[in-house]
Amino acid sequence: MESYALEMIDIVKNFPGVKALDNVTLKVKKGEVHAIIGENGAGKSTLMKVLNGVYQADSGSIRIEGQEVKIGNINTAKSLGISFVFQEINLVPTLSVVENFYLGELLKNKFHMIDWHTMTRNVKEALEKINFTLDPKRRVLELTVAEKQMIEIARAVSRNAKIIVMDEPTSSLSENEVEKLFAIIRTLREQGITIIYISHKLDEIFEICDAATVIRDGKTIETRRVKDYTEDLMIEQMVGRSVTMEFPQRTSKPGEVIFSAADICRKNKIYHVDLELRRGEVLGLAGLVGAGRTELCETIIGAEKMEAGEIRIFGKKTKISNTRQAKHNSIGMVTEERKETGLALDFSVKQNIVITNLPKVAWKGIWLNAGKEDRAAGEYIEELNIKTPGMNQKTMFLSGGNQQKVVIAKWLFSDVDILILDEPTRGIDVGAKFEIYQLINKLAEQGKAILMISSEMNEIIGMSDRIIVMHNGHKKGELEKDMISAENVMRLAVDTEEE
Repeated sequence: MESYALEMIDIVKNFPGVKALDNVTLKVKKGEVHAIIGENGAGKSTLMKVLNGVYQADSGSIRIEGQEVKIGNINTAKSLGISFVFQEINLVPTLSVVENFYLGELLKNKFHMIDWHTMTRNVKEALEKINFTLDPKRRVLELTVAEKQMIEIARAVSRNAKIIVMDEPTSSLSENEVEKLFAIIRTLREQGITIIYISHKLDEIFEICDAATVIRDGKTIETRRVKDYTEDLMIEQMVGRSVTMEFPQRTSKPGEVIFSAADICRKNKIYHVDLELRRGEVLGLAGLVGAGRTELCETIIGAEKMEAGEIRIFGKKTKISNTRQAKHNSIGMVTEERKETGLALDFSVKQNIVITNLPKVAWKGIWLNAGKEDRAAGEYIEELNIKTPGMNQKTMFLSGGNQQKVVIAKWLFSDVDILILDEPTRGIDVGAKFEIYQLINKLAEQGKAILMISSEMNEIIGMSDRIIVMHNGHKKGELEKDMISAENVMRLAVDTEEE
């Protein structure tokens, strides 16, 4: 008989107008690393919120080690040995590691004084259990993302967690940091702790996971041992169709230069960078973390001060001191952090789409015309295949892929000719990625000039007509289509000569 750490049987969860979970079943064996995979909006997050007590299921049952339980809130989940390590780290940056570890439950000695000695010792021991060393007295704001994650994991282990859920744990980690995390996951598995691993990165699932459950449209599709999956089969189950190519073919050919930057400098960030961008082209901007890609684009659009250099748009020398001037000169930027800087999450889909060009939907430039707003939003919802119950739905309730489409839609509504895309598919599932790729190609074929930053090697190679590679704020080289390869990109990305 199978020994399960967790069984979620026939879980149903309804929201107004939406059946988020439709008899979902998840069975996770004790001491295994079990992946939950599916497109954004498939129901993964909702299922985990039911497990964590944030939502209450309308029907179904949950069993922990064979015993049926009721999880009414987060504290109940913790008491049952269920811990979460979220993509957004839940630590207070101004406090020390020890203070965060014992937040709200400080230990006291026999004199009723705070027992810093015991707490510090306990934190060190908890970190040692996962083979990680860190000074417990350091403030969290001094730590890297990877170090913060280790604190979250150690805290879960110290509280005798039986099940640890990791939600997109590697989204902000370097390759070296990912390897350290995987080593810790293997240590936890050896200690008999069960890991539920949620990620859009299929290569990670094949490397670290023992089993995987695919969820699509709020339903369980299948659970298999990972060794019995192929990547193609996994993708097909996630999206409900066969995906035969990772990157769609683009038929457009680059045209005339419509944007150029010469000798761009930004204090302590960017040093004498040149680039040209052609109509109908996707120009990739590659480099390792900290190479200066985002900083260059922020300088181009006027979000940060350009110390020296020259920008020409359609051949005309142009001064851009702020993002308003960038938009006036037909430049838009889809930022990496769409939730923080790309969207007004509490606004509707319609409001987010039209917000960058309100005069276009106003009567005589004075009063907003509801009919024009509806027509404009409806056109982009249809053209970009934005999946939403309606244009008046708050954007916060859309999946990551659909939120990204809304950000792109608002810039298209602004009639920009030059579009900067910073990590356009980060945190987006395979099916939605393919749709974003198709959309990028469509924009290029319409004559838009695309400057795309991506940290995913396959993506930057598969989507770019040319690639500029940066290192430490310097442009290290430019690769034409016939010279683009992973080896050539990496050779330039790690090159430190003549800086």
